[in-house]
Amino acid sequence: MILDVGAVAAGGACVARADDGRVVFVRHALPGERVRVEVTGETKHFLRADAVEVLEPSPDRVTPPCPYAGPGLCGGCDWQHVDLPVQRVLKGQLVEEQLRRVAKVERSVEVEAVPGDVDGLRWRTRVQLAVDASGRAGLRKHRSHELQHVDLCLIATKDVEEVGAERLPWPGAASVEVAADGEQRVVTVTGRHARLPDVQAGVVVEGRALRAPHGLRHTVLGRSYEVAAGGFWQVHPGAAEALAQAVLDGLDPQPGESAVDLYAGVGLFGALLGERGLSVLAVEGDARACADAARNTADLPDVRIRTAPVDAAGVRRIGSPDLVVLDPPRAGAGIETTRALAALRPRAMAYVSCDPGSFARDLRVLLDAGWSLVSLRVFDLYPLTVHVELVGILTPPAGR
Repeated sequence: MILDVGAVAAGGACVARADDGRVVFVRHALPGERVRVEVTGETKHFLRADAVEVLEPSPDRVTPPCPYAGPGLCGGCDWQHVDLPVQRVLKGQLVEEQLRRVAKVERSVEVEAVPGDVDGLRWRTRVQLAVDASGRAGLRKHRSHELQHVDLCLIATKDVEEVGAERLPWPGAASVEVAADGEQRVVTVTGRHARLPDVQAGVVVEGRALRAPHGLRHTVLGRSYEVAAGGFWQVHPGAAEALAQAVLDGLDPQPGESAVDLYAGVGLFGALLGERGLSVLAVEGDARACADAARNTADLPDVRIRTAPVDAAGVRRIGSPDLVVLDPPRAGAGIETTRALAALRPRAMAYVSCDPGSFARDLRVLLDAGWSLVSLRVFDLYPLTVHVELVGILTPPAGR
């Protein structure tokens, strides 16, 4: 089909209409373009397609820097064909649309660049590769288990690429994850019968540490954090500091206050609050992350780590903290948990989110309970993809 392309939709594809009226979500296109597409998926209500020929290009189109970006190739990047400043404009529009449609909030959004990438490249400090039956590692194609074998990944940092995992054999492995920060490098392998190549990095196989280092250390606002191999840490080099500073600036924590850090991970926010003289309860469901958090806050006696799921029942037992930091996974906190949080009525809450849709849903719950969205910052932590990170600062109704 030849289609005229409309606005960008959540997920990074653009919206067009087929002759039969069905919506077509077109990847590798830009608003305003006329393209020839190849259908890649079909339902009763919509089609998925790739733009395989651009008949009338947008002035915002650029040549993808990566040879593996394009129809039928690596699915890791959504927008290699889009000029970087325009990517941020489009991301802002997507956040605005989610706020307007889901939260019923009209708000203009500026997506902020974060130091640490090189013109949108070389920012991913952790890369996970799948391994095929022949032992070759690769990246998955879009919405597929099929692998795209690559010689290098341009969004990976040079530290990650120096390990060379894409070019090494991994017979018997199911997946390989490379994480690096400067001279620290660690490879995490799944597959009990994996045979390992000679790799210049720490090695962990199926949870067993075979060679040091067994994790990485990161520094944020002058504080050191230890993260075990396979543990979660923001992948953009500037991400953790940008988010931490946004949370601290928004909450303005004062010595003697109490705070609850929900979905606390390895203790990024909880440690910084404790360092500023607050008593902190950090709640995290993953036991391994809690072990890291305990090490990362060992010098802070007023920071307590609790291994428990974050849910409505647990929130109701928290008490009356002055501050709340909420950093849930992509699914968000959920309606019931957010209702329980609204009832806590702390002085302020920082909601850190990697998904505008779930953020907007939970925001609507808080607004319906009388809360106010005081500020919203949106960060471009994932250049060349559709993803962003949000930090919203909220306050309860007057009379707390």
